[in-house]
Amino acid sequence: MAYNELLADRIRVVLAAREDVEEKKMFGGLAFMYKGKMACGIVKDELMVRVVEEKYEPSLEHPHCREMDFTGRSLKGFLYVSPEGFETDKALAEWVGLGTEYVDRVVPPV
Repeated sequence: MAYNELLADRIRVVLAAREDVEEKKMFGGLAFMYKGKMACGIVKDELMVRVVEEKYEPSLEHPHCREMDFTGRSLKGFLYVSPEGFETDKALAEWVGLGTEYVDRVVPPV
């Protein structure tokens, strides 16, 4: 399954200042791992984001956002954002920021 290479490049720019970021092919797309945990990724043309519990429901209120349902069942804590939801670099950075915030909260500082 192919993923949007232009979106991958945009995400790389957003994450460029962070250390400990790597890419892995997952979910038939591309996942961006931060501190060894998945923060966000791409499935086809959609952005996939991991979100902390208290921001999950409010994030779903965005018009271009929905629950991730990769396996036919929703995966709590994961969202899909359609391309209209991250057209601007600012919007993309905000979504990716939610993913890195999730990892920062679950991975203890060293």
